[in-house]
Amino acid sequence: MTTDTDRQPASRTRWPARVYATGSEPDYRFTLANERTFLAWLRTSLALVVAAVALHALATDYSTIVVQVVAGTIVVLGAGGALLAWVRWSANERAIRCGEPLVGFRSGAVACAALVVVAVAAAALLVLR
Repeated sequence: MTTDTDRQPASRTRWPARVYATGSEPDYRFTLANERTFLAWLRTSLALVVAAVALHALATDYSTIVVQVVAGTIVVLGAGGALLAWVRWSANERAIRCGEPLVGFRSGAVACAALVVVAVAAAALLVLR
């Protein structure tokens, strides 16, 4: 039977240790809000990947190479969004735990710009059809 004295500190048993081994345990509401934001980014990334699969499967009236390039770009954006979600979650969680300001949002602006370019390309495909 495990007693309270046998348990390891939460910072040693939680992963990633790089995040949880710093600072002190914050108010759980901040951690849960950061987690919800992470999950929202993941949902968006998943939606991008699904959109790319749908485009590839349903866009039969267009040149194969054009569809593959646009769908591939959307998949890369989805993967990049998931990676960005992880990086932002861990950086924000560390900042919350250390009582520091949250990280800036420059990477979000880059992701937004890339998505606008892909959206314009997709719109051009519809118009040129």
